[in-house]
Amino acid sequence: MKFGGTSMGSADRMRIAAQICADARKQFSVAIVVSAMSKVTDLLLSTLRAAEEGDHEGVKENIRIIEKRHNETCRELLPESRQESVLASIHALIEEFERLSSGILMLAERPPRSVDEALAIGERLSATLMSACLDSSGIPSIAVNARDVVVTDGIFGNASPLMDHTRERAARILLPKLNSGTLPVITGFNGATLDGKPTTLGRGGSDFSASILASALDAKELWIWTDVDGIMSADPRLVPDAAVLDIVTYREAAELAYNGAKVLHPRTIAPLVEKGIPVWSKNSFNIPAPGTKIVPHAEGYGPRAVTSMANVALISIEPASPAIQGTMLMGRVLEALGRANTEVLAFTSSSYRQSFCFLIRKDEVDASLESLKAELSLELAHEYVHPIEVDDNVGLLAVVGEGMAGHPGLAGRVFTAISALQVNIIAIAQGSSELTISIVVRRDGLERAVKAVHAECKMGVAKS
Repeated sequence: MKFGGTSMGSADRMRIAAQICADARKQFSVAIVVSAMSKVTDLLLSTLRAAEEGDHEGVKENIRIIEKRHNETCRELLPESRQESVLASIHALIEEFERLSSGILMLAERPPRSVDEALAIGERLSATLMSACLDSSGIPSIAVNARDVVVTDGIFGNASPLMDHTRERAARILLPKLNSGTLPVITGFNGATLDGKPTTLGRGGSDFSASILASALDAKELWIWTDVDGIMSADPRLVPDAAVLDIVTYREAAELAYNGAKVLHPRTIAPLVEKGIPVWSKNSFNIPAPGTKIVPHAEGYGPRAVTSMANVALISIEPASPAIQGTMLMGRVLEALGRANTEVLAFTSSSYRQSFCFLIRKDEVDASLESLKAELSLELAHEYVHPIEVDDNVGLLAVVGEGMAGHPGLAGRVFTAISALQVNIIAIAQGSSELTISIVVRRDGLERAVKAVHAECKMGVAKS
């Protein structure tokens, strides 16, 4: 089981998570992965930025807030007899974070390795509290730093697991605890290289940690506890009649996450595929809700959900000279984006003029442009390529569903529904699998377009 930040967000939420574990232990051997308490990772990152900028007072105040929140949670969560030792553990972790922040203050820069080590403190704090909560309620438990179990490559900030080494460590460190009836509370988001350098797993890191460990332990199921009832046919804030989907496939879940839905990050699915481990997305704030089951394969339903992203930008590149071969230019551009660690959300091109455009997240624009301008410096200087254009007044809409290939005319219906609202379609991309239709529209028309597509495709309505 994995518990997210809101499920770890207070003493009350931790008690509820502990009860969920107690109930599950009646049927299963249970291991859990925990996120940092809600908003704590953001506060840790803000502290490191303040340290880089030389803001001593900002660093000091943020650390005070972090320690105060965890101390108060400890006192509210645990019986008085257990508080002293846990408060000491919290203080030791805060001192460790303070030491790392002080190093950044002195350097006036944030080395990636130090950032990864510092950010993992949030999960280590919540694991300490959660383990003590379980133990004090009669469930033998121990906090485990994933740095000792999850072995990764050395890509700080976005590491990938080395599964053979992770399986060996999981068998050596976690299985004996599980076999003895002890419930391990494992930190999400972090790991370490083979030689012990701390790493983090990037976006969706705690979910990813849980799937890595589920695979390594040959788990029967993986349960992801969040603050929503499951995976929905649309964002309910935009579409009031959006419905919870009872079942989705790995590919559908990955595509929805990739295109902005707050479900499992695409990387989360990868470790589960080989063993076909099913995943439940469930709501710790509404435990009776059945949730959504994510499975390797399911019967093709056609369009299942529509998702959207507003914080995106469309970058356009066009050769100015026939001497520039378009395909080679595209290849170099994609390589430059890869070096900047940029995710391309949609890509489309013109066959005659060899111009092309691609959609990326707004927070990746600066790094992407820097890498692109370095790669194309000669072509831009000699005007072989027109100046790179950036349009951030756009949004992405994606229609996702297995079996859409068996629905002739679907794309036309979707485009007609959007156009009927006078929303201009700027770019379209569709993969060969026909699993996703991606559409770029003007930002001010995005929400209307999502509602129109959801209604046109009758999403959330039982299929006959």
